[in-house]
Amino acid sequence: MRYLTTVFFLLSFILVGQSQDYYFPERNAVWEQKSAKAFSIDNSRLEEAVSFAKSNEYLGSRDLRIAILKGFENEPFHNILGPTKKRGGPAGMILKNGHIVAVWGDTKRVDMTFSVTKSFLSTMAGLAFDNGLIANTNDKVRQYIWDGTFDGKHNSKVNWEHLLQQNSSWSGAIWGGKDWADRPPKEGDIDDWKFEEPKEPGTFMEYNDVRVNVLAYALTHVWRKPMPLVLKDKIMDKIGASTTWRWYGYDHAWTEVDGIKMKSVTGGGHSGAGLFINTEDMARFGLLFLNNGKWKQERLISEDWIKKAIAPSKPNVNYGYMWWLNKKGDRHWEGLSENIYYAAGFGGNFIVIDKENDMVIVTRWLEPNKIGEFMIKINAALP
Repeated sequence: MRYLTTVFFLLSFILVGQSQDYYFPERNAVWEQKSAKAFSIDNSRLEEAVSFAKSNEYLGSRDLRIAILKGFENEPFHNILGPTKKRGGPAGMILKNGHIVAVWGDTKRVDMTFSVTKSFLSTMAGLAFDNGLIANTNDKVRQYIWDGTFDGKHNSKVNWEHLLQQNSSWSGAIWGGKDWADRPPKEGDIDDWKFEEPKEPGTFMEYNDVRVNVLAYALTHVWRKPMPLVLKDKIMDKIGASTTWRWYGYDHAWTEVDGIKMKSVTGGGHSGAGLFINTEDMARFGLLFLNNGKWKQERLISEDWIKKAIAPSKPNVNYGYMWWLNKKGDRHWEGLSENIYYAAGFGGNFIVIDKENDMVIVTRWLEPNKIGEFMIKINAALP
C-alpha cells in the first residue's frame, strides 16, 4: 500500500510539473494559442477585458511627434532629438503559461515603446552584473567611468543602484539635456529649478530621462559596445525575437570606445529614440522574466539579478531597478497580487509579469490611467 501511495505521489508530482511547464514559441513560428477554458479562465470576462483595452485607446495623437511635443511642452528647451514613428491602434497579448489566450490588434507592427525601454536598459545592467563587468550595484559609478561624468562632491556619491532606481539625483547634462530641465516641478520657474540643491543620492526618487541616459552611456563604456548589440546577442536572438526591433539614441549621441565611434542609446522616447518593437517581441521578453530569466532550459538572466530588479527601493516602494512594482503605495492596483511587476511607457505601453498566475500581459496604446482597471478585469476572469 505504501508503495502505491509513493507511486501515486510521484505521478501526481510529474503531472503537476508538466501542467505548469511554459510554452516557448520558436522564432518565426505561429505562436500557439489555447482557449481560455483550457485554463479554467472565464472567456466572457476575458473578452470583456480585451474589449475594454480596445475601447480605451490612448487619447494622444497617433502622430507621436505631435504627442511627444504636447506631452512634454512644460519642459524648457524640450525638442525632438531622435527618431519617431507614427503609431498603430490598440494591440495586446495575454499569455497563460506561455500560450496565447487572448490577442488583439496588429501584434507584428513595430511601434515606439517609450519608457518600457528602461526595463530593457536595466537588463543590460543585469547582464553586466552577471558577467562580472559590474562587481556590485553598490559600487560607485566613478570607479568604472572616470571621464568626469561622475566627478565632483555630489556625483561621486552616485552608485549603480541609485541610477537603476532613479534616485541618483545626478547633476549635469548629457547630449544637451540638463537634469533640472527634464520633467520639472509644476511650481516655480527656470531659476528655481536650475539652482535647486540636488538631493542626496538614494533618498529621493525622480523620474528623469537625462539621468537614465547617463546610465545608458555608462553601460556602453562598461560593455565597450553599443547596447543594441548586447541586447541582440544576449537576449533577443536567444528568445527567438524578430529582426524588426530597433534601439535608437539621439541623432548626435555619439561616443568613442577603444577608438570605435558608437551610438549611446536612450532609455526612453520623450525626446524621440528609444526602443521600437512589436507586441510579440515584448511578450517574449516578458515570458523570459516570467520564467525567472530562463528561456526553455537556458539561463539568460540570473535569478539573483531579477530579485534585485524587483525589490522595492527605499524612496519609492513602487519602483525597483526600472520596473514598476504593485506594492501598497501610490501605484498599487487594489485587489491584485503585490508580486506583480511591470514595464510602463508613455502612451500606454505595458509589459505586466504576474508570476502567481503564470501570466504575461502586453497592452499597447491603452489610456495610461486605465491600466489598473484593465488588470482588475483580467483578474476577475481567473479561476
